[in-house]
Amino acid sequence: MKIVEASGLGLRTRRGWVYREVDLTAEAGELHAVTGPPGSGRTSLLLALAGRFPHTHGELRRWGPAALGQVAGVHEPDPTLTVAEHIQERLLLLGPVPRRRRQLVPVAAVRARRAYRRDALAAALAGAGFTDAPLDPDRYGRDLTPVERQVLGLVLASLSGPSLIVADDVDAGADAPERAWIWDALARLADQGYAVVASARAVEPGVTAVAHRIGDPTLPGPALTSEVTA
Repeated sequence: MKIVEASGLGLRTRRGWVYREVDLTAEAGELHAVTGPPGSGRTSLLLALAGRFPHTHGELRRWGPAALGQVAGVHEPDPTLTVAEHIQERLLLLGPVPRRRRQLVPVAAVRARRAYRRDALAAALAGAGFTDAPLDPDRYGRDLTPVERQVLGLVLASLSGPSLIVADDVDAGADAPERAWIWDALARLADQGYAVVASARAVEPGVTAVAHRIGDPTLPGPALTSEVTA
């Protein structure tokens, strides 16, 4: 089932192209990775796919809600809240699952939203499939490592039961074992039925994903190349 479809998508400002000629279709259960050099518009593209940023060219269709993971400067942990408080706050903001939409929210998300008064963090981690997540519930947002910020962002994104989850620069500041864990976590989310689109410098070896490499939008040549990695 299609979740998001971009056809000839582009963003052009007075300074020129931010990204251009992007064709990308993500279905439920698929992991997509967007790579490219600095300035290629990866972050802007991800935000556009999630409906959080404009585009000026092409067409974009999305079936179902989208949620943001970690996006530096746009969607980040509150420095004054602990990990556990982030989870509790998000669940309180989401509130009870509306009866008319109950069947549209994944069971794991429903369980987490009902458990916020008891053990919200454990329920949220289990719901995302991250029971082995490297997260200390008492650690403040300002003290989180880049990888911990990514993990928390993905957990928070899963709580609303979206159709699409996007996360930016998932391998930034991570060593080899941490990168392997992050990519495995992204694959686990896709296995649960989410469409997952993440940007990174590169896709880790052995990861099965649809990889899209964006070229420099100011240079001639293909704007986007895609391949399935394994």
